[in-house]
Amino acid sequence: MNSFRTFLSLRRKIRQRPTLGSLILLLLLLGLFLEAYMHNFNLVYITLFFLFAFALVAAPVGILNIGGVEAQWEGCGRLFAHRKGKCRLLFKNPGSSDAYGLDLLCCERRFPLPPLPAGKCESFGAEISPRRRGLHETGPIALESRYPLGTVRFKRDLLPSQNYVVYPEPAGKPLEYYLRERTSSFGHESDFEGLKGYSGSESASRIHWPSVARGEAMVKRFETQHSSETLEFDFLACGPDTETRLSQLTLWVLECEKRGLPFRIKIKNRLLESPKESIDEILKTLATY
Repeated sequence: MNSFRTFLSLRRKIRQRPTLGSLILLLLLLGLFLEAYMHNFNLVYITLFFLFAFALVAAPVGILNIGGVEAQWEGCGRLFAHRKGKCRLLFKNPGSSDAYGLDLLCCERRFPLPPLPAGKCESFGAEISPRRRGLHETGPIALESRYPLGTVRFKRDLLPSQNYVVYPEPAGKPLEYYLRERTSSFGHESDFEGLKGYSGSESASRIHWPSVARGEAMVKRFETQHSSETLEFDFLACGPDTETRLSQLTLWVLECEKRGLPFRIKIKNRLLESPKESIDEILKTLATY
């Protein structure tokens, strides 16, 4: 009785829709019935019986397959416009059997899920590539399955719409370019360290011409001595338009974070300072500008 109540509870959570496979199955059953009725073939009767039994059992099997799966939103980490990233969810299958043939519906896309083992939790990353920066929503998160026969599409809502932030695409001139332009105020170079590959942004004075003669474009690398002065970026001086400026600032923010350099950004009437705000807070300000 408890199992039957559990099944009814799961059934109320799931929407069922027939598929093209259900029409094909119906036509097949009708054809077998007419063949058996007109020619009285026992083998056809047996085939008709088993096929009808499988079709009858498919609905409860599909409901049990998808009905017990639960999900928890784990967030998206750092997402950047025009770059691939992942939003993660934690799935739990408390049932006694593995769940098969599940598709995750999230961010207006469909993501096939691997089989979910019974009684275990599995983390899954839905790979997305946002086209624009700013605040976004996933839309209602749901599961869909056509298991086991493909004749019925089962759909179950898992979570309400979740919010996530997409930061501007990091692009533009590297931080080294900015540092070279402001060497006098921020620091100076000393001590030749060696050679590195030419990236196309270095000045001609740094090119190591003997390596160029050998067919290898290399540039000279120096140890940079920095003072304790905080880097200061001006939004209006970072490019010709808003999106270019935001992309340039995002790139410099990430490079400063990687190198442990303090900085501040003048943007409109605000002053973003890395010692006072986290990198993610600063990136969110740029994303929602």
